[in-house]
Amino acid sequence: MFRKRPPAPSLKGDLSGAFLAAIIALPMALAFGVQSGLGPEAGLYTAIILAIVAGIFGGTNTLISDPTGPMTVVAATVVTTGLVQSGGDLSNAVPLIIATFLLAALLELLFGIFDFGRFVKFMPYPVLSGFMAGIGLIIIAAQIFPILGLDNPGGFLTIMTSLGGVEMVNTQAIGLGLLSIAIVYLFPKLTRRVPSILVSLIACTALALSFNLDVPVIGEIPTQLPALQLNRLLELEVGDLQYIITPAVMLGGLGVIDSLLTSVVADNLTKTKHNSRWTIIGQGAGNFLSAAFGGLPGAGATMGTVTNINAGAQTKRSGLLKGVILLLIVLTTADYVQYIPMSVLGGILVTVGASIIDTKGIKMFFRIPKSDAATWAIVLLVTLFDNLLNAVAIGFVASSIFFMNKMSRSLTSSQESKTLQDFMGESQAIPGELAERVYVQSFDGPMFFGFANRYREHCHDIKGVDAVIIRMERVPFMDQSGMVTLEDVITDWQKRGITVYITGANDLIRDSFEKVTHLSQILNDDKYYKNFEEFVEAFKVKGL
Repeated sequence: MFRKRPPAPSLKGDLSGAFLAAIIALPMALAFGVQSGLGPEAGLYTAIILAIVAGIFGGTNTLISDPTGPMTVVAATVVTTGLVQSGGDLSNAVPLIIATFLLAALLELLFGIFDFGRFVKFMPYPVLSGFMAGIGLIIIAAQIFPILGLDNPGGFLTIMTSLGGVEMVNTQAIGLGLLSIAIVYLFPKLTRRVPSILVSLIACTALALSFNLDVPVIGEIPTQLPALQLNRLLELEVGDLQYIITPAVMLGGLGVIDSLLTSVVADNLTKTKHNSRWTIIGQGAGNFLSAAFGGLPGAGATMGTVTNINAGAQTKRSGLLKGVILLLIVLTTADYVQYIPMSVLGGILVTVGASIIDTKGIKMFFRIPKSDAATWAIVLLVTLFDNLLNAVAIGFVASSIFFMNKMSRSLTSSQESKTLQDFMGESQAIPGELAERVYVQSFDGPMFFGFANRYREHCHDIKGVDAVIIRMERVPFMDQSGMVTLEDVITDWQKRGITVYITGANDLIRDSFEKVTHLSQILNDDKYYKNFEEFVEAFKVKGL
């Protein structure tokens, strides 16, 4: 019997996935473009250009690239900063905005070239979960005023403080916004063959047009190809760099995280393995070209990617085709897009924001260690009230500190300081009184800077012994702090007349002793033993 080969990638599967992904991308791109402050066309440019370029150069076969919630949240902050610096004139703010997006794309390219994406796997779960919860809440909050039929007043804190002053609302807009949310959640109960987001967009827009509802709409969008904006960079001044560098780093790093998380989802669904370096290079190149034509920064989009895979796509060709198909859809439906109510897009984005929130992390909140819960809460609050880059940085630092504290406590608790008699039976030919004056320290884990201070305090309290044996069979490595601390402790013991032996130190640690510390001068070679058993045998013969 011959094993059946898996079906070869087909153009039909890639076309099906690309078409459905393009259908989903249309309302999302419009909504994120509006939320960014650059207008719906900016979202469309990204959904088209980024998808095509990333489809050509990317390293994840079925990845669909679009404007995403996390990237749009930061992009909106960049636009707001540009407006402030230009006196509220969007046209004058364009150079600063484009420069920020271009620098972010260049940084993303560098992150890809040096394969920084491989470090994303070290991101602690509480940091990621709190970060995504914060982004989801920001997206939801940003839709409150559009659903009320009003202009969005600003960021999360401004929105929350402005709610108390709302007097006049548009009840028709509220009705459409709530209806759009209901359709997104309820339509899949009837069928999943048609994307519920698309149904919501078309149905609510048709309702608004049929009853001539008085609600704010998107308005006319350009149908011609976008113009290259690079010449606007000549309008920048040196002082503008202070407004460009930090958000650019934030966008570049966030683009890496956002895209690779989606790539992991694609890997799980397709049982494949993405190339993180080329995935990020493709995203960086696509974002650079998108920014050059006035688009938003984007990333791998989970919703589009999952739809693409479920429809049968198997190759990078599907991402490229998605961009081409979306371009054709925009060119043929632009006359109708202008009538889409803003509250409908707001309702759709509420569902997107809710899907971004990590509900699993929230459900586990009261069952996880307090340190993890504290990290989650810190990241959430910093995301909401400061910025995403600081949230990730502070969360990572907090997680590292909590982890080091746990490791320190763990190593301290596993560190056994017993007499030699405790390790030997009564039948051993060693006088009990002598064995009682020999202490044995056993370590289980790396000796690093988080442990150094506790160890120093512990060793200072050891008194009334003739010798100490330091067992290092289960110590994989020592950092500089650990080695310096060990050197200081052994020096102090020797001054107090205590003989020190080391057993089980691996070659890496012994080599570090030679190169980094003076332990090779402090301890003679006869003070080192391959393992504890070898020391015991020598002790029986030679004593101390």
